[in-house]
Amino acid sequence: MGGSDEVDGGGRNDAEEGAAAAARVEEGGREMCWDGCGRPVSVCVCAHLPAQPIPTSTTIIVLHHPHALRRNPLSTLPLLSRSLLRCHTLPGRRLRLGSHFLLDSLYRNATDRPSAVFLFPGGRDLSLFATESGPLPSALVVFDGTWRQAKEMAAASAPFLERFAVRVSLGGYDPGVEGPSTFESELVLRKEPFQGCVSTMEAVARALRVMEPSGKGAEVEGALLLLLRAMVGFQARHLHPTKPRTKLKKKKEIMAEMVAAGKTNEKKGAAEEQNLQLLCS
Repeated sequence: MGGSDEVDGGGRNDAEEGAAAAARVEEGGREMCWDGCGRPVSVCVCAHLPAQPIPTSTTIIVLHHPHALRRNPLSTLPLLSRSLLRCHTLPGRRLRLGSHFLLDSLYRNATDRPSAVFLFPGGRDLSLFATESGPLPSALVVFDGTWRQAKEMAAASAPFLERFAVRVSLGGYDPGVEGPSTFESELVLRKEPFQGCVSTMEAVARALRVMEPSGKGAEVEGALLLLLRAMVGFQARHLHPTKPRTKLKKKKEIMAEMVAAGKTNEKKGAAEEQNLQLLCS
């Protein structure tokens, strides 16, 4: 029998082929690499993805803001979850009982010794914590979103997490110093608000370097940063450096400058008139 549903030699009918082709194209018309990195084909980074998701001793749980992935095409979380075998992503604005079975177990069996760490600026330096506390916990909690969203999620989740986890940071965070941009660092996808602010992928990579046993952390970190550098490289090629915006002057400053300029012109005019009178006398 013939017709549009006839199976071709490759084992797929015309309808299936059409659906597969449509699935490869985003609403905006760009062809997407859904079977690999999930990015537009023009900026595909499949060549830099690990051949298989990397197994780790540490379980990574990422709470991502519901708006983060939909509105942020530069999010590193999709590639992070494709790269690590034990990376779990949870949409939401705060962690609590029922968010994840592992966190529930750690909460109910909490002891004086932390069984997890959650990463956010202002906590204990992770490297120092590792040397002072003996074996590190095997669970890492990270917040993914804008810095404002992440701050809100961390604050909302703290009452739950602090029962069994300790807050740690990567160090180098300084809210008084402006962060780098894509053109100033091979690991920055967008302008960072402060020094020490890093993407979710870089944060996890740096943390795993410390947390993974037997020196395996350096290997995991290297694989993740290789992927991040590829993303930044594509981003940099599609952007053009912009000149820094001059600081907008306040109305009072502008008026003061205008008055000063007027007085200068008046003095100049008076001097010229005086000179003319001397020449005519």
